[in-house]
Amino acid sequence: MEQSEKDAIEAASQELSREFKTLINAEDLDSLKQLQHLILGRLQDSNAVLSHFNEYSEHCFAEVSSEFSRNTRLLRSMKSDLDYIFQKLRSLKAKILATYPDAFPDDSTIEALDRRPDLEMPH
Repeated sequence: MEQSEKDAIEAASQELSREFKTLINAEDLDSLKQLQHLILGRLQDSNAVLSHFNEYSEHCFAEVSSEFSRNTRLLRSMKSDLDYIFQKLRSLKAKILATYPDAFPDDSTIEALDRRPDLEMPH
């Protein structure tokens, strides 16, 4: 490219730049810039609050997780024990019924024998 072409391109770009500047109001640009800074500040504050909350949550989880695991193991053990107890009770009931068929009353007899008020039902 010759120097004259370069000068012509530079002059054209400067002219285009001036034309763009006339399309946009400087006060509007300043207003947008201030709003962007305000939004940036709010986002940074929100980010700091969320980071602090995440650290706090992580700390709380670390404190509770071992106790939670221990209680989970305890509940599983209790369930296993209860399953074993109910299995034994069913087995004993079956043996008693085989030996003494009238040992456990049927549903109609249970209703006649059980005259306690139902505390679950409001009167």
